[in-house]
Amino acid sequence: MPAPLTDVPATALPTVVIGAGPVGLAAAAHLTERGIEALVLESGPAAGSAVREWGHVRLFSTWSELVDPAAEKLLAPTGWTAPDGATYPSGANWAEQYLQPLADLLGDKVHYGATVTGVSRLGRDRIVDADREQQPFTVRVTLTDGTEQRILARAVIDASGTWTTPSPAGADGLPALGEHAASARISYRIPDLKDPAVRARYAGRRTAVIGSGASAFTALATLADVAKDEPGTHAVWILRRGISGSTFGGGTADQLPARGALGLAAKAAVDNGYADAVTGFRTETIEPAEDGRLVLTGEDGRRLDPVDEVIVLTGLRPDLSFLSEIRLGLDERLQAPAELAPLIDPNQHSCGTVYPHGHRELAHPEPGIYLAGMKSYGRAPTFLAMTGYEQVRSVVAALAGDTEAADRVELTLPDTGVCGGAGLFDDPAAPQDSAGCCAPAPALVQIGTPAAATPATDGERTPGSCC
Repeated sequence: MPAPLTDVPATALPTVVIGAGPVGLAAAAHLTERGIEALVLESGPAAGSAVREWGHVRLFSTWSELVDPAAEKLLAPTGWTAPDGATYPSGANWAEQYLQPLADLLGDKVHYGATVTGVSRLGRDRIVDADREQQPFTVRVTLTDGTEQRILARAVIDASGTWTTPSPAGADGLPALGEHAASARISYRIPDLKDPAVRARYAGRRTAVIGSGASAFTALATLADVAKDEPGTHAVWILRRGISGSTFGGGTADQLPARGALGLAAKAAVDNGYADAVTGFRTETIEPAEDGRLVLTGEDGRRLDPVDEVIVLTGLRPDLSFLSEIRLGLDERLQAPAELAPLIDPNQHSCGTVYPHGHRELAHPEPGIYLAGMKSYGRAPTFLAMTGYEQVRSVVAALAGDTEAADRVELTLPDTGVCGGAGLFDDPAAPQDSAGCCAPAPALVQIGTPAAATPATDGERTPGSCC
């Protein structure tokens, strides 16, 4: 880590990028291409540390959609060979074959073991107006040895993601009663069932999977694969909504075929009897049974049969704690930038085709700071890596004073084939025959009834939603 930068005009200071993941490193590549000094602060020990934690999961975007153009331009002269653009990497492939080589090329611009604990303006807390915008940003960092440091910056791009803050099982956004006490039997990640130790945790056991996105699809599909070889392995899929034509994603209508295939695999797990679906279930309590297993109780009083394990895949949320002294303009629901939120609000739609956006939609009342990548989406799902690459291309162009390039749209996003409003399905009073933004009305297929005491057994979405 460089020595603290003090008494230097702000125009000579670096742009600090928080996070050495895909979008953070892409931001550094664009800054380098523009001749702007970049300083990347990564809390983990290597590039893509969060990606490596789900390295066993295969992405549903191809290599051609996972390599930032500016980064590829930097890497090309080094002899780096781009992977086959038509193939699908795992998280580990992405980190090892692209992210780490890019970070190595950036060299001393990237610092590991540097956890950002605060961002503010030099000598100004969030209350003070006087001369505020003329002051550089201060970025407080804690290193792995416990020492602290302050770095001054001309601008800050927070691409720290949302991986470290998964949402809980409780439908009200708070942990279910008893969730913390039952933590030994609860996971918030897609399990690596090729790891013998992890496989032993789920094989031959009954597992509840809570969630309705691509991560839940992946967990259901992998548990179904284990069930084919390990008798007694069974999943209970818990959804807060009913099942409709869009529950399993876009299927063959998805312009990202591998993403569509995830939903079809989850549907096959249910259809083939490897998983039961429990619908309209909002988890209120998780309590131990007499044999040590867990019993989930819903807000409507339903008690499900005991399960051995619970996998909670209810989404992720941004950590805004270290930005408390910065003036952010966030949507009160999604915790996403206010201008971006209407484009991605799941209460209105779940279409994957979000209008490509950049510095204007990501701007805040505090000039010079941007949330980019998954963090910019707040609590909204369906983020794609290519969205983040377009974000930082625009943001860096704006920082360079190239407004024309910053305002230019250089991306077309693929459609999920799913519409109708993810948030609307959570509203029991919402009309279930609403066609939403761009799809025919889905047909609702309810599995079980509110009075059911156990999951129904018949009836009829890298982590998936980020990539």
